[in-house]
Amino acid sequence: MLLGLDPLLTPDLLHALASAGHGDRIAIVDANFPAAANARRLIPLAGADAGAALRAVLSVLPLDDFEPDPAAVMEVVGDPQAVPEAVAEFTRLLEQTGGAPPARLQRDAFYAAARSAFAVVATGERRLYGNIILTKGVVR
Repeated sequence: MLLGLDPLLTPDLLHALASAGHGDRIAIVDANFPAAANARRLIPLAGADAGAALRAVLSVLPLDDFEPDPAAVMEVVGDPQAVPEAVAEFTRLLEQTGGAPPARLQRDAFYAAARSAFAVVATGERRLYGNIILTKGVVR
C-alpha cells in the first residue's frame, strides 16, 4: 500500500501509467469491449466501473495539452449525438480536472485507437459505451 493513491491504482496499472511516454494512449474500457483481443498491454480492473477507473487514472496522469482532443469516447452507433450515462460521467470528471469534453470517435476508429494504445484497462463497467481513451501529457 502507498499513501495518497487511489486503491484502484494497482501495481500493474501504476507501472503502465509511469512507463507510458508523452503522447501514448491509455484506453479505459467497459466489460463488453473485447479488451483481450485488442490490447498490447492488458490491465484488468474487473471490480471497478469505468468512472472510478478514470478518476483514479486522472489523479496521476496529465492529459496532453499539445493535442486538441486528449480524451476520446466511442460515439453511439446509429445515434452519434447521443450522450450515454457513462460518457456524461466521463465529461464531468474531465471538467473537474480542468480538461475539455472528450472527442467522439466512430466505433471502428475507436477500436483502432484502442488497438494502438500503450495499455488497455479492462473494467467491469456494465453501462454501454463506457469506453474512453486518454493521451498522456508531460509532467511540468
